[in-house]
Amino acid sequence: MNLFTRDVPPRSAWALEQAGIHPLLARLYAARGVLSKDELDDALNLLLPPASMLGTHEAAKMLADAIAQNKRLCIVADYDCDGATACAVGVRGLRMLGAQNVSYLVPDRVVDGYGLTPPIAERVHAQGADVLITVDNGIASVAGVQAAQSLGLQVLVTDHHLPGSELPTAEVIVNPNQPGCSFTSKSIAGVGVMFYVLLALRAELRQRGVFDATEPAPGRPKLASTPSGGSEPHEVGSVGARPQPRLDALLPLVALGTVADVVKLDANNRRLVAQGLRRVRAGALPPGMSALMRAASRETAKATTFDFGFALGPRINAAGRLADMTLGIECLLTDDAGRADELAKQLDAINRERRVIEGDMREMAMEMAESLFDEGDEPPPAICVFDPDFHEGVVGIVASRIKDKLHRPTFVFAASSAPGKEHELKGSGRSIAGFHLRDALDLVAKRAPGVLLRFGGHAMAAGCTIAEEHLDVFEETLNQVAMEWLDASTLQRRLETDGPLPAEYRRVDLVEMLHHEVWGQGFAPPVFCEEIEIVSQRLVGEKHLSLKMKHQGQPVDGIWFGRTEPLPARVKLAYRLDADEWQGQKRVRFLVEGAEI
Repeated sequence: MNLFTRDVPPRSAWALEQAGIHPLLARLYAARGVLSKDELDDALNLLLPPASMLGTHEAAKMLADAIAQNKRLCIVADYDCDGATACAVGVRGLRMLGAQNVSYLVPDRVVDGYGLTPPIAERVHAQGADVLITVDNGIASVAGVQAAQSLGLQVLVTDHHLPGSELPTAEVIVNPNQPGCSFTSKSIAGVGVMFYVLLALRAELRQRGVFDATEPAPGRPKLASTPSGGSEPHEVGSVGARPQPRLDALLPLVALGTVADVVKLDANNRRLVAQGLRRVRAGALPPGMSALMRAASRETAKATTFDFGFALGPRINAAGRLADMTLGIECLLTDDAGRADELAKQLDAINRERRVIEGDMREMAMEMAESLFDEGDEPPPAICVFDPDFHEGVVGIVASRIKDKLHRPTFVFAASSAPGKEHELKGSGRSIAGFHLRDALDLVAKRAPGVLLRFGGHAMAAGCTIAEEHLDVFEETLNQVAMEWLDASTLQRRLETDGPLPAEYRRVDLVEMLHHEVWGQGFAPPVFCEEIEIVSQRLVGEKHLSLKMKHQGQPVDGIWFGRTEPLPARVKLAYRLDADEWQGQKRVRFLVEGAEI
């Protein structure tokens, strides 16, 4: 592994420090491209305007008409955490804005596959819906949208995935990645898109005189404005209208889905996440999120993006992987604390089962991947593995683990367990920087016509369905694309770091300060790097390396999760900061991320 130190523009770091930012944060922010303190302002009124997202105005009019006519609305969700939170935001938000008949339906990963399909459209129609709303899916559902419309349903597609060559014929499409959309935050999650639709709908209802922009009635909980004085945008309301609902109550869900979907945390997404975290820490979060925090032994008052990404997100995702995502959505929808606790415990148990299945599968898949090349040789440019016993619900996680270890674009396939489709394989892929996975699948489809039955996704994660007999052709074609697109430098594992940690910053209070900030995809959490003296080392739990070290001459503990090989006496390590508690005392601990050996 090659460890590289990010460049820190001195003028930017100095300007941030002069503006009152802590020197350590100033250095970290400058290295991530922040030029001024204004970019760190997370006030709600600095969010990109809903009108700049193509389709929000038309969607608002369509939904406002549907609410006025008391039409029955049905949300079709996806079965991951982004889809679940988008569904919960949609149901809660539409009800807050006056919709009397809102239901939802989430496809079964095994039986239905991904997205709005014709059978899903038929089920929505059979439930008596008038309007079908997709969240976190639909941009590729050409046949499903046609089927819904043929049954007399109006269709609103809200999605964030990249469109294919043909757009569905929905009445309205809201997707920042559709042609002609000028919304600059192209990486917004599906839950964020739905939140923006609700903001546009509320504005439309204000214009129609249903709401005015006054504050909620006395007695309702109200959070303090942001430190910068920011608040939700206000407009002059009409006489006799009701106070508008506070849609900021939905921001904890928006933040959770945004982090869990690992989308790039650009300035707009960081504001959404920061605002959601602020409300979670103040205790203003749905009972289901609170129950999930307890199930994961996390404190809401100290919630971080790590809690969203590694505690809550996996528990919700587990329902979609092994059971029914309805459990996850119901947990996020209920306002009954007792029911929330019950559902959170069920999700926690499912997640424990997922870990066992994943562990067994990961070990087998890793052996298969490593058998593709001889010891001492480089892995092939892309990895594809399949076994009939693999569980299709966890292929994505296993692909991610292989990608992390071998640093290659990776697809893991499992046999479909859907009735009548036993000959099909469902694959989930994860990629490395410099290899756009969905574009690669598109090229595979062009070079090997008929091999890909279905595919879709993003740059770093994608999925596809193939016939089992075409696995070898898929693997060969993907490897050819990878060989053409990837060069030696891209295939070299590279970890960007923030350089040495000054000894005076090795303090618990600064660790907590760093944890309080918003970090994630595209705005990486701090990773420091320097030569460390290894005093002693031992294995714990048979698969983790526990370390006693000296950092700039001072003792510090560390741990390298998943590492079993011993380290030399002096080694250049990349590490994150953590604080653990022992006998009532908090101490700084290094979480090792990599080594240059």
